[in-house]
Amino acid sequence: MRGTKPHLRIEREALGDRPPPDWLSGDAKSEWLRIVPILVERKILTEADLGSLENYCIAMGTVREMEREIQRCGAIQKIYKLDKDGNSCLVSMRKNPAVAIQSEAMNRARLLAAELGATPVSRSRPTVDKGDDGDDLFDWVGA
Repeated sequence: MRGTKPHLRIEREALGDRPPPDWLSGDAKSEWLRIVPILVERKILTEADLGSLENYCIAMGTVREMEREIQRCGAIQKIYKLDKDGNSCLVSMRKNPAVAIQSEAMNRARLLAAELGATPVSRSRPTVDKGDDGDDLFDWVGA
């Protein structure tokens, strides 16, 4: 596209409180009910953020589900084998797959939380002001 580029204006209509989608797991719904009021109060939840919010809640639900699994079975799984006398002998140990699943979900949740502005670092970053106060750095370009 040649010529002067059109001035892009960021439109951010903050959403109000809304219920979690029915298809979310119980843990994901709990996270939705915890985080949405915070995002609504800060006026940073928009229609475009809903997909990321759903994915964040799913990831946090997975973290909690895997934590219950790790609490139930432990972080290490012991592999036993019966010897010729019928006694069980410890053959090896391996990491519970729930540990890796939980770790991946934690990373995904952390990235999505930052994208949603729900981490201390992301909240401290400057934001784009949607108001037009007439003090545009690039006003002189069109003059």
